[in-house]
Amino acid sequence: VQGALKLMHDLQHWLIELTGMPAVTLAPAAGAHGELTGVMVIKAAHKAKGNPRKIILVPDSAHGTNPATAAMCGYTTVSVPSQKGLVDLAALDDAIEKHGEDIAAFMLTNPNTCGLFEPDILKIAEKIHAIGAYFYCDGANFNAIVGKVKPGDLGVDVMQLNLHKTFSTPHGGGGPGSGPVAVSEALVSFLPAPYVTKDGDCYTLSTPENTVGRIKAFHGHFGMFTRAMAYMKSHGADGMKQASEDAVLNANYLLSQLKSDFRAPYNEDDTPCMHECLLNDKNQKEQGISTLDIAKGLIEQGIHPMTIYFPLITTGAMLVEPTESESKQTLDHFIDVMREINARTKSDPDSLHAAPQNTPRKRLDEVKAAKQPTLTFCCS
Repeated sequence: VQGALKLMHDLQHWLIELTGMPAVTLAPAAGAHGELTGVMVIKAAHKAKGNPRKIILVPDSAHGTNPATAAMCGYTTVSVPSQKGLVDLAALDDAIEKHGEDIAAFMLTNPNTCGLFEPDILKIAEKIHAIGAYFYCDGANFNAIVGKVKPGDLGVDVMQLNLHKTFSTPHGGGGPGSGPVAVSEALVSFLPAPYVTKDGDCYTLSTPENTVGRIKAFHGHFGMFTRAMAYMKSHGADGMKQASEDAVLNANYLLSQLKSDFRAPYNEDDTPCMHECLLNDKNQKEQGISTLDIAKGLIEQGIHPMTIYFPLITTGAMLVEPTESESKQTLDHFIDVMREINARTKSDPDSLHAAPQNTPRKRLDEVKAAKQPTLTFCCS
């Protein structure tokens, strides 16, 4: 038990160092669970001040879990529009002026879901703090800035980390997750119970003074803690910084090779992306080919498709995140297949409408599959 607690304490220490924030809870089971924990902490802090507040601001480019989390905690969400893929500061000012001290927090993903780093993040933090609200940064994309930027230095009050994604497991790799939450000094006493502390040579479990209580039977998932620590210790601080740089380099390489065939809505003026490049199907739509057709064409070539139709602020979105671990050979293969698919939009569009043809399951009616799933399988 002491060995397990030591590993958890060490992990807390590494995450505190990397985020620049004073405390971390390892309790949440996944990223969305971490969001829920973070907003619960914010709500408890406002309640302790005597004003629980009613509203959470969310950019229109946000992960869908952000407004869902706010709603689960009893808040009303107000969407803040984007301008060229970034938070529109004028719109943010309007929302602040309209709702004032009813605002509990602003939930921002940075780098955001358009693959862009918010250049006005310090101004945003200042505006939010000026009305006594908390600045929540969704850490789902922390793998783009590990070792480069400490969120605590940017004025972030709460940040969940997708431990499974940032430290070893490929995005979309499946399996268990882990969603630790880092908080600023003002929120430390509201963290879930228990958390690991060290007393001399002994590791023990402690309960924060104003804790929101347990959010899970214990902490999870321990296997993800072990993998993350192995990843961190094998890379070291310099290696994790290099991993972030490689993730950004890989995404920009894909962007540079594909933006002439596919539209890059927020990078058309040669703006670089961060760890993911956002494309859409505007060029292919002229030939009657959609993002879904492109995704099915990738499956036919043995490639798992990228995230599609998200973020919602551009139609037919294709969000490509190669991470730091893909080789140039793999990236070049993906580029070649994407270019071949683009060529087929003109030469043989029917083949894309029918894709995939060489898989055990052909194209499904995905709406019907979602509404009327077949929950049993039998071989005849």
